Order: sequence, then structure tokens, then C-alpha cells
Amino acid sequence: MSKLPGNDTPTTIDLLRHGACEGGEIFRGATDSVLTPEGWQQMAAALAPHSGWQRVVSSPLQRCAGFAERFASDRQLPFSLEADLREIHFGIWEGRQISAVWREDSATLEHYYRFPGAVTPAGGESASDARDRLARAWNSLLSRHRGEHLLLVLHGGAIRLLLCHLLGAPLTSSQHFSIPHGCLTRLRVYHLDDGDFPQIVLHQGGAS
Repeated sequence: MSKLPGNDTPTTIDLLRHGACEGGEIFRGATDSVLTPEGWQQMAAALAPHSGWQRVVSSPLQRCAGFAERFASDRQLPFSLEADLREIHFGIWEGRQISAVWREDSATLEHYYRFPGAVTPAGGESASDARDRLARAWNSLLSRHRGEHLLLVLHGGAIRLLLCHLLGAPLTSSQHFSIPHGCLTRLRVYHLDDGDFPQIVLHQGGAS
């Protein structure tokens, strides 16, 4: 079904993952890395074919916020930061090379990715807590900006968890969503009598 009846204008929300970052292949959750020049290009290329946004909202981490603020300024769009759009915190793995953690404890790391929610690194944020945080941010934005077209700039893990929430999928489904650097996913939210109904209407893979 391409269109649903509703009482109000649908809300359109685009989710853009940040581009490639400096620092290599690390557990980049709360680690505040900056974009590489390639990362800036990936994000710009993802948005180039599209238009129509009425405001830009970003994770506060600079790999998202730096691009998002400049993009909003160039187009004279309202811009804001939303703390709850930040990436999941990886605890004792935070900022470390993924390959090094794999060498030390491949069994735990494989379990973490295959069964999200079953394992949380010490000092980290659980997948369920991160999903609930992102759901709160989504619901707040939807309430405040109903009927608008928003661009949210955030993170790969955050997008996966948010999609699980919106589609009613278990956390174990999160790794089935491919969200590479510069990936753009568009959702249209229909406001029906019995509640909101989100549909994925666009998913562009970005950089592989």
C-alpha cells in the first residue's frame, strides 16, 4: 500500500547516517570523532537528489552535528540538537579498535552482534535502553513537528535500533538493516484514528 488515509498531513522524517570518520574502525559510540573529507562528501551526495526539509535535527556528536549545522545554515533551515539521538555507548570497548577487541574476546563480540540485547559491555548502554531513549526522542519530535518534513542526522546503530522500534521488530533484527556511511532512510508517518503508522518509503544504501 503506497498511501494510507489519515486525518492529518503525514509527517515525513529522513534519517541520515553520518559519513566516514577519522580514527579508523573503532567502537565509535560516545567517542566524538570528526568526519573525514570523504565523510562530508558521502553525506552531501546522499542529500543532493532530495529537498523539501523544513528543519534539521542532529545528534550532538560532531560527526553528525558539524555537517547538519552547516547544511541547515546553507539552506536557512531551523536547526537543533537532540541529545537522545546520540549513538549507543560501548562501555569498556569505547574508542578501541574493533580488531583488537575481537582478538581478545571474539566469542563475546560475536554474541553481541548476533544477539543484540543479550550482551552489554561493562559500563556500556544496553541495546534496550538505547532503543527506549531513541523512541522517546522520536515521539517527542513527532509530537512537536507533526505534519512537517524533518531531516535527522544520527548514527548507524541508532538508526537500526530506531527502525526496530518503529517496525515492532525484536532487537535481534537490528543487524539485518544495512546502514552504511551516508545512508538515507525516509519514513512517512500517517496519523490514523487508531494511532501513528510509519512506512519506509525510501532506503538508499550510501557508501558500502
